[in-house]
Amino acid sequence: MYRDRSKGTDGRTGVSKSELGTLRDSFDRKRINDALDKHLEKSSLSAPKGGNVKDKDPSSFPSTSAGRNTSIGDSWDAREPRNNAFEKTKYPDDEEDSETDTEESDVSGSDGEDTSWISWFCSLRGNEFICEVDDEYIQDSFNLSGLSSQVPYYDHALDLILDVESPNDDILTEEQNELVESAAEMLYGLIHVRYILTSKGLSAMLEKYKNTDFGRCPRVYCSGQPCLPVGQSDIPRTSTVKIYCPKCEDVYYPRSKYQGNIDGAFFGTTFPHLFLMTYPYIKPAKPIQSYVPKIYGFKIHKSAR
Repeated sequence: MYRDRSKGTDGRTGVSKSELGTLRDSFDRKRINDALDKHLEKSSLSAPKGGNVKDKDPSSFPSTSAGRNTSIGDSWDAREPRNNAFEKTKYPDDEEDSETDTEESDVSGSDGEDTSWISWFCSLRGNEFICEVDDEYIQDSFNLSGLSSQVPYYDHALDLILDVESPNDDILTEEQNELVESAAEMLYGLIHVRYILTSKGLSAMLEKYKNTDFGRCPRVYCSGQPCLPVGQSDIPRTSTVKIYCPKCEDVYYPRSKYQGNIDGAFFGTTFPHLFLMTYPYIKPAKPIQSYVPKIYGFKIHKSAR
């Protein structure tokens, strides 16, 4: 289809799987997202004048696939800036992350394995927070209710996620293929945020939590408490993912700059709190220590702070 992973290379470009990890690089991601935005803006400007764009949610993504609503101007405000939250973020640990940039491969497994798109996507560098969603869950249309109006090229993106060969693949241009790839990532993220609230999804995230895949709290008095991913908004492209510490009950930026570029809506605002309610034995006691400012060994009076 869009990628032939059975031969260890991208079927469309002939690129090895180790090089496919560069799709997560900020330059390639910005290029694909810019192309997606440009496509949607052009469609918005060509929409009928009768469409009331201002009354719609600027964060929603219309479906441009066959058989779906093609009146993009009615559900997209091209004038609304959306990429500010996804500009490259500076992290204090960027120097440590640069040491891992020399790794030959960003994906796990040998090149000879027949890897599904979901396994390939979850194994990319920066996607350690994301778990693999069961195919059965994705194939149930009830679980995908309402997503077709939020993701462009919905049908093509869904086929790509499920590794379904489509007869219309050959008619897509290279630019459209890039848009489908970007749309597939967004669609998978919106499916993921629903899946991790189910019993199977919570169980999958529990294993990641036990393996400390989400990182540890940077606060000194939390003593390396494992954290959970959380979004500051349920609306896509509003903010990037953060990590929530169940001990101090505060949020922080992820340690890795790659993980820090994931959309926070892929995890939502509900997950960490439902997770701790489902597994109450995991919730730690609140820290009893806190930092006390001192000058020459004497505590600073509150009135002087």
